[in-house]
Amino acid sequence: MEALLYEKLPEAKVRCGLCHHRCIIKPGRRGICGVRENRDGVLNTLVYGRLIARHIDPIEKKPLFHVMPGSLSYSIATVGCNFACRFCQNADIAQMPADRDGMVMGDTVLPEAVVRAAEKGGCRSIAFTYTEPTVFFEMAFETARIARERGLLTIFVSNGYMTPEAVEMIRPYLDAANIDLKAYSDDFYKTYCGARLEPVRETLKTMKTAGIFVEVTTLVIPGLNDAPKELRALAGFIADELGPETPWHISRFHPVYRLTDRPPTPVETLTAARDIGLDAGLKYVYLGNVPGSGGEDTACPGCGRTVIRRMGFQIRENRTEKGRCPDCGEPIHGIGLS
Repeated sequence: MEALLYEKLPEAKVRCGLCHHRCIIKPGRRGICGVRENRDGVLNTLVYGRLIARHIDPIEKKPLFHVMPGSLSYSIATVGCNFACRFCQNADIAQMPADRDGMVMGDTVLPEAVVRAAEKGGCRSIAFTYTEPTVFFEMAFETARIARERGLLTIFVSNGYMTPEAVEMIRPYLDAANIDLKAYSDDFYKTYCGARLEPVRETLKTMKTAGIFVEVTTLVIPGLNDAPKELRALAGFIADELGPETPWHISRFHPVYRLTDRPPTPVETLTAARDIGLDAGLKYVYLGNVPGSGGEDTACPGCGRTVIRRMGFQIRENRTEKGRCPDCGEPIHGIGLS
């Protein structure tokens, strides 16, 4: 299938306009993502309708804590990614084309079938997740368009490297996103992800301006992105540029893929990062991959009382009333809070 968002160049080359790599691709070659190929001067997506994963998940697993709490989200992915993160948690599918000589696998499932499955499963949203949704943009776009017609929300769980053109195209059909802000260092992005920091910052600001509800996740890795100065800068960016109502998820690292020389993140580091976020003025800061810590609960930013209590990906109690704290009336920001 012919891809969206590219331009033709001399000598049958093409320039992809989907993400900030803006790959110039020669005939017979693929872009960095491994799933967009130049065939005689026409850029083709290799993953339209080829799903490698489809599951019904609690929306909290994305993680999204301020979008329809307690609801189910039909979650899909294809293979491929435009990053090369050494700590990739889904490397078997995200890095499949890069690690397995261009292999592309997946079951044939078209957008209409995805929406029907979501409806049948009692889901209130469809999430494009597990791998990078930007690389299966055509599939996500058409699915999101149909989902909007049928009253389902749509969600991107993304590294945030998409171009402004891609954000503008998906904007009418995208309700929310969780964006990985992996560090606040360009050197980290270059060394450990094969990307740059600034485009992610710009995507976050563009999404916020476009009215897409944004939550941010940072995987804190010992010795690489956990310096208090860097975390203060990152939290300050979220508070100042995206708004203090933007939820920040601070997740615990476990050794995986090509980054196995680092220990799991100490819980003390995560709680210190949480304090940094709150000191920066953020209203909602959460700890991820630390079940039972209480770091998953939503506290009212006005009176401090717990309004949503969670255990893992399950809601134990939701006391919000019409999106407000029942005790002091303070707004609890998000979509579909009861």
